[in-house]
Amino acid sequence: MKKGISVWMFEGVKLEKCFQRAKEEGFDGIELSLDETGELGLEATKEDAQRIRDLAERCGLKLYSVASVLYWDWIFTSNDPKVRQMAEKVAKKQLEAASWLGCDSVLIIPGMVCGAEDGEEVPYDTAYERALEAMRALAPLAEELQVRIGLENVWNKFLLSPLEMRDFIDAVGSDYVGAYFDVGNMLRDGYAEQWIRILGKRIVKVHFKDYKRGVGTAAGFCDILSGDVNYPAVMEALAAVGYDDWVTAEVFPYKWNSDEVITATSRAMDRILNKRG
Repeated sequence: MKKGISVWMFEGVKLEKCFQRAKEEGFDGIELSLDETGELGLEATKEDAQRIRDLAERCGLKLYSVASVLYWDWIFTSNDPKVRQMAEKVAKKQLEAASWLGCDSVLIIPGMVCGAEDGEEVPYDTAYERALEAMRALAPLAEELQVRIGLENVWNKFLLSPLEMRDFIDAVGSDYVGAYFDVGNMLRDGYAEQWIRILGKRIVKVHFKDYKRGVGTAAGFCDILSGDVNYPAVMEALAAVGYDDWVTAEVFPYKWNSDEVITATSRAMDRILNKRG
């Protein structure tokens, strides 16, 4: 497996510095983020992407995926059609940017039953139909650009079980739409190794983080190997389904200096990946 890190672990740092630090800490690649503005924003051009790609190559890093925080504001399942249209615009830009950068995947949040800052609630069945329609509409572009869409399991009160996630992906009906599986996000209510075995070949990419079940809130997210994720079981399950792609560290430095978190994360990932003979 290839050892990656999320750009979100570098707070307020230009991409060139992110790339240098990631390489220094022994990461093979980095997952970027499409933001509203900035070095990789909604108005970014192919030339902007090429500059970023060149920077990464000079640092000896691979760019392989593009995430985005924008789906917490622009939501595929919103009751507001304009918000849904903006989510589609973000996704199309994300896919385009990923293709320019040489990435083979994007991370997308398919929708929410609730979770938006304004407290909007959407009936579950309505959210399901809107999300399904949106992913089916995006699939042809993903195939055209040869960039796979990975739907992430997040705290959105939607697609709450591995069976439902599996069936949703199958209902989309495209090899270019799968799961971006986060081993920590579902730990409050489930078991990562079970999700992996059920999702199987549908897994596009994987996030590594950790979580303490006893906390029960977002404060439970913690350094990798300091929570309740059963990493030996996770690695066994990933091997069983034939997953041998990128695993991306996504650990947020809530309490510590980000440099210290990055160093600790790199060492923890080395321990985990070395256990897989």
